[in-house]
Amino acid sequence: MGETDGSGGKGDMAGEMEVDAFRRLFPLRYYERHLLESVRPDARPLGTSRPTSVYLGAVSSADGSALVKIGSTVMLAAVKMEVMTPSSDSPGEGCLAIEFHMPPICSPLVRPGRPAEPAPVISKQLSDVLLSSGMIDLKELSLISGKAAWMAYLDIYCLDADGSLFDAALLSAVAALSSLCIPVVSVNDEGRVIALSAGNKDKKTANEPLNKEKRKLTLSCIPFSLTCILHKKYILADPNSEEESIMETLVTVVLDSSNRLISLFKPGGPFLASTLVVQGCIALTKDRVKELQKILNEAITDMEVD
Repeated sequence: MGETDGSGGKGDMAGEMEVDAFRRLFPLRYYERHLLESVRPDARPLGTSRPTSVYLGAVSSADGSALVKIGSTVMLAAVKMEVMTPSSDSPGEGCLAIEFHMPPICSPLVRPGRPAEPAPVISKQLSDVLLSSGMIDLKELSLISGKAAWMAYLDIYCLDADGSLFDAALLSAVAALSSLCIPVVSVNDEGRVIALSAGNKDKKTANEPLNKEKRKLTLSCIPFSLTCILHKKYILADPNSEEESIMETLVTVVLDSSNRLISLFKPGGPFLASTLVVQGCIALTKDRVKELQKILNEAITDMEVD
């Protein structure tokens, strides 16, 4: 019996090694074998996204922050508010500055001292989506028209890059802005706008606060996204990094909370997306928006309870 079990174990191990070797040598053929069964190597159905979580208030020193996980992809977003002089073109508005960072810890493909290629592209996409969606009314960031307004610095750090980076970055940005508490400020005797806190209520801050209490931004038309891979007749939702490296045609659909199309990115790849395929991606995104809204609302509720 002992000899039989041993040989069986060796046979299983040899089989696993053969499968692993086939996966490394012929990754596309390996995936296509799974696609024939409408399943992926990680056992996900083609249209199913990875487990997703949102934790608000992850950075205590920030005015708003969030930690987001989509599968093994991890993003940390933080908002810091500073008072600025508004531009003459928009005297009654504040500003939102967005920066996406990929430090070397996030992936072996990112080298120290060299900027990661996707970082500036994702930064630009995030800025375009957040500002064009109408999610934030920049007038809410105004303090004194023409004299003082808020500059909101939104920094997003990729801590682990395992695919669908834009989706995770956008979700973390939206979540951080959802948790944002705008500091209370006042004009001191010298005419400067300063933050009011327990430590600086001195003689120079005798004037009434410009905003009575820490405020939440009014967020509307909140954007959510889903990235899909197109390969032959298949659409794979929320690809991981291995899938992105093997099947190169990506489409990212951004919808707002009322399913209005905000944008559609197709950065390249050999596959030409037909109208039917795009409609399939949009349908998957609509389902994903419902999931993400629920996850974000639960995170907001948990933060309010805490």
